[in-house]
Amino acid sequence: MTLAAFTFRREPARIALIAFVHAVGLLGCAAEPIRHPLPETRTGQAVVPGLPADVRYWGDDPSAAFRDWLSVPEGELGVCCAGLMDRSHNYLVISSGGVDGAFGAGLLVGWTAAGTRPEFQVVTGVSAGAMIAPFAFLGSAYDGSLRDIYSSFSSKDLVTRRGVLQALEYDSVMDTAPLRRLIDLYLGDAEIAQIAAEGRKGRKLLIGTTNLNAGRPVVWDLTKIAGSGAPNAKQIIGDLILASASIPGVFPPVRISVESGGVRYDEVHVDGGVTAQLFLGPAGVDWQRVTERFRVQGLPQVYVIRNGRAYPKWTALRARVSPLLENSISALSRDPGGAPAWQEVEPSFSSILMRAMESMLLTRGFNDAVQLYVNSHGDDLGFNLARIPDDFTLGSTEFYDRTYMLGLFERGYVMARDGYPWLRSGLAVKEQPDGHQPITGTVGSPDG
Repeated sequence: MTLAAFTFRREPARIALIAFVHAVGLLGCAAEPIRHPLPETRTGQAVVPGLPADVRYWGDDPSAAFRDWLSVPEGELGVCCAGLMDRSHNYLVISSGGVDGAFGAGLLVGWTAAGTRPEFQVVTGVSAGAMIAPFAFLGSAYDGSLRDIYSSFSSKDLVTRRGVLQALEYDSVMDTAPLRRLIDLYLGDAEIAQIAAEGRKGRKLLIGTTNLNAGRPVVWDLTKIAGSGAPNAKQIIGDLILASASIPGVFPPVRISVESGGVRYDEVHVDGGVTAQLFLGPAGVDWQRVTERFRVQGLPQVYVIRNGRAYPKWTALRARVSPLLENSISALSRDPGGAPAWQEVEPSFSSILMRAMESMLLTRGFNDAVQLYVNSHGDDLGFNLARIPDDFTLGSTEFYDRTYMLGLFERGYVMARDGYPWLRSGLAVKEQPDGHQPITGTVGSPDG
């Protein structure tokens, strides 16, 4: 074969490669919206337009958590906090977990069937937990919504897979527009009004996202947003729930419009599980004072639904990170021992995924779903943990596997209906030879 013939035969492949690269470039230029990232120097002053400044706070700041509960004058407690005064307190914490959220949904519905499910003064949720939290907060009247969400839909109903060109250039491999529409389907104006009404009694519905620029957890008070009177309150709540469940690199991040100094900017928010797989309040919240102010009857009980097995999924993910990538991630931080350094994040696949992994690795303390929680709150709160049992072996064959979710929902339902064996205070973490840390402890029933 002559050199000329060899070159000629290679030419179509070269032309195709050039066309491919050119198409990617055009795709980005044509479709990528213009960003106005919030400067680091303005993070402390940024607010969501039309909403009170206190609808959100940093999830790692104990001075901000439950500040309104602790700052209301004594004479006004009966007015602002009728749903908190002179009664037992129950706080529900629902973790991240993806499709494993079916377990938590089923447990709540089964708990209703058992006749022992209390009203919760606080409900918090992260990622899958953020999807469940509004219905748990609104009470057993919405058990049907939980069942529908985890029994009626599969991947084709909730996400759209992007093509190769889009996945390379954009911020994710899937489009979550169908999932966003589903949120609006189940959280309409009536539900937002009910959330606002319960908020006026002092109850709280909180969800967590990760501010990807700061690499820090953000807590959003949905009760305050719902009660703000803002015409776009429902839209913002839906966007925040989607953001909390937006797995970096897989789902697109959600841009939240903010304002500082009269100038509009945007923040990039992703899955709250990147920085905190579950939360109630960081170490330092004065729970004893909460109990005294509201004259709480008995020891406040915290019920943690861990939508996962004994082996946290993110630990397995970290084990698959190559040494080269791990070293690169460490080099990105100016302070590897502390909070991640501020970084502007452009919405492309590589930067979203890279930054999310950096946040995850540098905030391991937030991601310990149980042990940190026990250490943080000591004897001020009763602790009750539910998690997917080790003998649940049904596998999933797709991202949102309807058969898997149905099976897991039913397992959680039956366990709660028959009296869930909650793991109680005094939990211990036992190190295993393979490095996993299963959770052990004493057990009891939901009603005590």
